Amino acid sequence: MHFRNVPASPSGKIAVLSSNDDFGRDNIKGLKDGLGDAAGNIVAEVTYETSAPTIDSELVKLKFSGAGIFVNFASAKFAAQAIKKAAEIGWKPVHILHGNSQSISAVLKPAGLENARDIITAGYSKDPADAAWKDDPGLKRFSDFMARHMPGEDQDNSYVVYGYNAAQALVDVLKHCGDDLTRASVMRQAEALNGVHLDMLLPDIALTTSPSDHYPIERMQLQKFDGQNWVRFGSGVEGTLDKK
Repeated sequence: MHFRNVPASPSGKIAVLSSNDDFGRDNIKGLKDGLGDAAGNIVAEVTYETSAPTIDSELVKLKFSGAGIFVNFASAKFAAQAIKKAAEIGWKPVHILHGNSQSISAVLKPAGLENARDIITAGYSKDPADAAWKDDPGLKRFSDFMARHMPGEDQDNSYVVYGYNAAQALVDVLKHCGDDLTRASVMRQAEALNGVHLDMLLPDIALTTSPSDHYPIERMQLQKFDGQNWVRFGSGVEGTLDKK
């Protein structure tokens, strides 16, 4: 998905950082499947242990691979470390960041906002810490809900945003069930979502399902960090997935 609309690297070489676990291995597999024949451009695959205190040595290895594209599949803590270390060692590749680690407050600020400039990611939900949404009606409803029902909770937490989206989607399903709140009815409505917009989804991202398609979000938006906010570019990108 990312490689369809991101700037090309002069070298075309790709370096990848991922965790040494199933999550990391799945990401690597997905990347190679998506690249197809171009997977041969991957010149470095470096993994880290989630128990490790830092990933400094891993970043040095990636830099010296000669890659001009850095695919960062690291989780939040290590993604922040990777962004900061890349800046410290003067490595300036095209930096593609996993969507799970795009939080401004949890990842980019600890890494240094200027260090994160020009990083590219793909996402589907709004970041409450992004000033671009300060006047957004959906964010206001989210903030009002949090103030009433979860005061003191960190509204910038991406898991809180995910939970709010999931709850709002469930409310939509239950409303369409009417008085028929049986399991069969709930499943029927859950399999019939048709362009459902949620407060904290990005514009043009909506939930759609069918009895044969249980993937409600199959479209993401490419974004580049400008040093303060995520700036959307290009049109939404449809993901492809083997659903067998």
